[in-house]
Amino acid sequence: MLTGKTALVTGSTSGIGLGIAKALAQQGAHVVLNGFGDAQGPCAEVRAAAAQAGHDVRVEHHGADMSRSADIADMMAFAAGPNGRVDILVNNAGIQHVASIEDFPAERWDAIIAINLTSAFHTTRLALPAMRAANWGRIINVASVHGLVASVQKSAYVAAKHGIVGLTKVTALETATTGITCNAICPGWVLTPLVQKQVDAKAAALGISNEEAKKVLLGEKEPSMQFTTPEELAGLAVFFCSSAANNVRGVAWNMDGGWTAQ
Repeated sequence: MLTGKTALVTGSTSGIGLGIAKALAQQGAHVVLNGFGDAQGPCAEVRAAAAQAGHDVRVEHHGADMSRSADIADMMAFAAGPNGRVDILVNNAGIQHVASIEDFPAERWDAIIAINLTSAFHTTRLALPAMRAANWGRIINVASVHGLVASVQKSAYVAAKHGIVGLTKVTALETATTGITCNAICPGWVLTPLVQKQVDAKAAALGISNEEAKKVLLGEKEPSMQFTTPEELAGLAVFFCSSAANNVRGVAWNMDGGWTAQ
């Protein structure tokens, strides 16, 4: 149980981040969401998930642009709230762009590195002092199978996710004798809005149905031929926050249907 803890989940108004936010609230954690767009619906979903589990938690939203360090600092101060710290930090914010290296727009590279990697550095450096003072904290970086292996036309995303895995390991080593742990989750295909765009593009390019495009996408990489769900990833995040994971440090835990086992 995480009653009384405060969790910040970046990029959490949909998909994986929202799934993790709901799971943490179900364990009794106060949750701060982050993301663009209308946040009323996602906040209501998190409150409902907590209430269903018998918890009355505080659920708030901060719309920080994760490419801006000043926004991130403001969000971290906001998220610290009455307790004065973020106990559980989930770095999930991310964007994607697909193109060959020679055709990759430089501004898209910069944006992906800023949001997918640099933002996690800023949130981590700002969260650690209060975690150290409390001698307890959980930092969970949502990396990707692309933090472990590469795919063509995803140079910025692969570079950023490999960087997140490296940042995870360094953070884990620097906190190894404390009550703070840092670990990464490396999902394979998850049917988030980001991946759905890739499915749609494949369907259009090949002139096939959306369901057929999903099978093609899975068949290229994932032996299980099934998408990982946000709920499954959220279950792993909850485990990382538990006392059973006190000595799980610096892992890049893939949940990828056998992708990296090949």
